[in-house]
Amino acid sequence: MNNYGFDIEKSEVSGQSSFDNSQSSFVKIGFVKGSGNSNSPKSYSFVDTSIVTGSVEYRLKQIDNDGSFKYSNVVTVNLVPAKYTLYQNYPNPFNPTTTIKYDLPKQSKVELKIYNMLGEEVVTLVNKEQQAGRYSVQFDVSSKQLASGVYIYRLQAGNYSSVKKLVLLK
Repeated sequence: MNNYGFDIEKSEVSGQSSFDNSQSSFVKIGFVKGSGNSNSPKSYSFVDTSIVTGSVEYRLKQIDNDGSFKYSNVVTVNLVPAKYTLYQNYPNPFNPTTTIKYDLPKQSKVELKIYNMLGEEVVTLVNKEQQAGRYSVQFDVSSKQLASGVYIYRLQAGNYSSVKKLVLLK
């Protein structure tokens, strides 16, 4: 009854829970219109397409027609990638730095290496065990003696392997 709508709010979790609804770390990410003065049960939905992985807290701000509001309880959602993915580096072409992102659906031994077009290893960016999640690695050539040209980067994680090209322009 008397339902104007719902603000959907989220807060990305950074090691500490914000179950106290009074914290200002929540940000409005959407609005769902309410059914006004209907007294029959209604269903509402909202999809947050901006989250890929990580831990996120959500709450609803239920707003009445007179402007009064009440917050729902906080709900924490832990999202893990569904599959291994190696993304195209950005920017590409680059000079002197580029970012390489990848997803791990489960804990894996990860190797991320850069090769020249002769197949020679130029640098190892990652060589360690990592938990499930999305990762981002900076490749900085400012201190390296690399020529302009096309290079290959390869992600090996568990049984997954993927290769992509990157272009260095000096």
